[in-house]
Amino acid sequence: MDTNEQNKKVVIVGGGITGLSAAYYMQKEAREKNLPLDVILVEASNRLGGKIQTVRRDGFVIERGPDSFLIRKKSVGTLAKDLGIENELVRNATGQAYVLVGGKLHPIPGGSVMGIPTEMGPFLKTDLFSLAGKMRAAGDLVLPRSGIKEDQSLGRFFRRRFGAELVENLIEPLLSGVYAGDIDHLSLQSTYPQFYEVEKRHRSLILGMKKTTPQQKPANNGLAAKKEGAFHTFRNGLVTLVDALEQQLEPGSVMKGVRLEAIDKNGDKNVLTMNNGQTIEADAVIMTTGHEMAGRLFAPHGLLQDVRQIPTTSVATVALAFPEEHVVQDNEGTGFLVSRASDYSITACTWTHRKWPTTTPDGKVLLRAFVGRAGDQAIVDLSDSEIEKIVLADLSKIIGIKGKPDFTVITRWKEDRPQYRVGHKQRIEAARVELRTKFPTVLLAGASYNGVGLPDCIDQGVAAMKEVVKKLF
Repeated sequence: MDTNEQNKKVVIVGGGITGLSAAYYMQKEAREKNLPLDVILVEASNRLGGKIQTVRRDGFVIERGPDSFLIRKKSVGTLAKDLGIENELVRNATGQAYVLVGGKLHPIPGGSVMGIPTEMGPFLKTDLFSLAGKMRAAGDLVLPRSGIKEDQSLGRFFRRRFGAELVENLIEPLLSGVYAGDIDHLSLQSTYPQFYEVEKRHRSLILGMKKTTPQQKPANNGLAAKKEGAFHTFRNGLVTLVDALEQQLEPGSVMKGVRLEAIDKNGDKNVLTMNNGQTIEADAVIMTTGHEMAGRLFAPHGLLQDVRQIPTTSVATVALAFPEEHVVQDNEGTGFLVSRASDYSITACTWTHRKWPTTTPDGKVLLRAFVGRAGDQAIVDLSDSEIEKIVLADLSKIIGIKGKPDFTVITRWKEDRPQYRVGHKQRIEAARVELRTKFPTVLLAGASYNGVGLPDCIDQGVAAMKEVVKKLF
């Protein structure tokens, strides 16, 4: 008799960071607690990692998708330590960041926390806002709490506190970039709920952020310490994390190039039919695919159709490598964001060679620009040469560029960024309740649901893993 016959079987659908984290920690849990559990990870493509894709070329380390993660969110650092690769982590170099408004790069005022001023001096001196705009933003100091308890858009929330100018020239470029979304539709509750809490507790966002933002500790000599970067990545790219996870998953537990075509029930079991004709009976399933795929799979059962309608946007990243002498940068800094009101196609640009020095060989420059956003996605469908031409034209107006790049790496993410619209949290909670009625041992996790950053996705994978173990044992 096969000793594994009595083992519980869990299938994790999707080999991005959410699925990989769920599989790794579930296998770890099974070993440490001696649980009779078999874990299978199913990935439709021939590679793992999902949006994490690193190109290593001519000494450059170029990220096609995410390039780093916030250090204060602990889950990636913990995972790196568990995998034994924490010594590969590097912190970003700090430097001045800018916002492009009216064809000019304006330094982001010192003391800005996600665009909210916590120091009056830099805010009053900046020419990023008019005098009228500054006076309206200062109204936050005296305005009462809104009293709105239901979810609302980021745009509505911040315009009420600060007026239009601060929002359009600073807050919108900073906040919308993460979600490639429109702040007049993005949910406050699902994207930045901490700001709602600050208003609730402190009334004024300016005073509240000043009180709650940790102060930089002075150095031993009594002078201000050098500001430390808030982000980590891996010296040789984020794919380091994916490779380590793949190596440490149990042999034979990963199926690549196999796509889930249908999911049904047989008593307490979930029956999964693959595109190669194989069927797997699973005691539990963790679905880490995007919401559209989940909706398609459960459409025959009349489930998850509201979630399936979550809108998405398309973006593209454009990495350009140059000889150092071909790029003239008068500004010391690490990159800039672009105000939506500006007449440019790019939405942001990182001076990667400065922000992440380990990515770029000596004597070279690496720029990483972004195009595409909600309501302005047509550029993503253009050819590589057309996109490169547009990006170079934009950059040449902002920084001095001579000649063509040594090479360009363009990556399109088509209909890839889920938009957390107002009511998103309630929509996801309702979908989970709905799914539980017919498929109580199928769980949803990933960027479509409860956070798009790498730490958020790992947290979701771990939470789903714990829930499955609790259900089965």
